[in-house]
Parts: sequence; C-alpha cells; structure tokens
Amino acid sequence: MRFVSFRKDGKNKLGVRTDAGLVDLSKVDKKIPTDLKELIAQGKGAMQRAGRAAKKAKPSAIVKGRVSYQLPIQNPDKIFCIGLNYKDHAAEAGLKIPTYPVVFTRFETSFVPHGQALIRPKASKHFDYEAEMVAVIGKKARNIKKSQALEYVAGYSVANEGSIRDYQMKASQWTIGKNFDATGSIGPDFVTADELPAGAKGLNVQCRLNGKVLQETNTREMIFDVKTLVYELARAITLMPGDVILTGTGAGVGFVRKPPIFMKQGDTCEIEIENIGLLSNPVRNEK
Repeated sequence: MRFVSFRKDGKNKLGVRTDAGLVDLSKVDKKIPTDLKELIAQGKGAMQRAGRAAKKAKPSAIVKGRVSYQLPIQNPDKIFCIGLNYKDHAAEAGLKIPTYPVVFTRFETSFVPHGQALIRPKASKHFDYEAEMVAVIGKKARNIKKSQALEYVAGYSVANEGSIRDYQMKASQWTIGKNFDATGSIGPDFVTADELPAGAKGLNVQCRLNGKVLQETNTREMIFDVKTLVYELARAITLMPGDVILTGTGAGVGFVRKPPIFMKQGDTCEIEIENIGLLSNPVRNEK
C-alpha cells in the first residue's frame, strides 16, 4: 500500500493511492486516523484494513484537484541519519570505510515535504543534495534479534538529506550542517514493507538536478543494510512506531565534484527510488 499524508480544505488528511486515484480515508471510515504515525502504531492489521477500505471506496472519496503534501511522518519521536553507508561515497569523501554505522540525528524542522521549496540559507552557498532511502519503524524495538529486525520496519519512503557542507565541516560533530531549517525533504509516499523486497534491497536510487543525473546507485550497495541498522540502533535506543531512519547516500554528491555543484535558487532537485517513488523540490534562497 501507498499512504500519503496531505492537507486539503484546511484539514490534515491521510490517503491511499489506488488505481482509481488518491482515496481520502476520512471519507471512507471516520475511525481511521488522519495521522500516519498513529495508524502505524495501531499495527499492521490497522494498515491492512485501511488499504482494503480504500480499494472499496466510492468515487466521492477520490481526491479532486491539487493537494498540499505533508511529511509522511509528522512529529516523529526520533530521526536517525546514517553517514558514509555506501563504499563509493566514503571513498569519494576521502574517508575510511566504517566498521560500525555512523549515526547522527536531524530535527523535523530541517525537512519539508514533496513539492515545497528547499531553502538555501543566507549563511552559506554550499547546499548539497543527497539521495537516500528512508525506513520507518512500525513497532517498539529494544534489544531485538537481528534475524527479526525487519519485522519492526513498517515501510519506506524517499529523502533528500540536504547538507550545508561548510557548516558540516566546521566541527567534528555534523549537527549544525545537517539541521539548517528546510534543507531536506521526505516523501511523498510511504510504501508498506510488504510491497518491496525484504529490507528494500536491490532498488535503484537516482538524484537529478535540473534533469541531470548526478547520483545513481542501488540499495544493495549499502554497507549496513536496513536489518543491521535497526538491530544496532535498538541495542542502544528504544525505537518507537514512526521513528525515521535515513539510510545513507551513494557517490556523486556535489561538494567532491570538480568544480563543486551546489543547489541554488531556481534549481529543481529530484530523488527517485525504484518502486517507492519520486520526491521533487524546487530550491529557493532564504528571504
């Protein structure tokens, strides 16, 4: 199933993409949450019921006209990001291949949804793109068996983990350079795990800036796969439904190119992951 968080007629909505179009679940069953995080917390059965209801929806439940997309998961408890998770990216950055996941965190304010502008801040022109797959936790996890780790993943989405490179490199910790307001994006679809290969392995990932392909990789190339990431994170931290994991980017980022390529006013950046979807955002300067 493909769930979409959006806003229409001044209200937050949750929809399911079907062959007939985007179904507004609030017009199918008032008991279905309008918040995807809440629906995920109710369990796999609740998501399956929502999907079945969407398939039986009347034409009046199909969304007409344009919608304002929202982040798939709103108000997540935690957002984890994995650095240097592709060998070719670590190599192009001149860094050692990690033997343990490089974990850092981002805040929700650093992300915008599909279609909304990414903001290049006044403080820097070094605004880089990063195509990444997102894994979303489906149930509480702590000290779990690695063989069972994928059972705790509800589904997947697409991210542009935009980075302000000069600020990222100002200190040994990356927090500031990774958390400027509205520099990253996630969405538009959340695809349930049962729609994809186990661990979402073997999916092509591409980043295009103004139509030019700058990154192209496959999720099978991750150093630490989704199973490993969930297992290792849960050894230290209690994972909760709706927690978000950005799983890392491949080679081709802008700051290592000669000359460097950074996003600027008027650009459009597209991130596409096979069988998950296309995330597109214009780029604007901070006012």
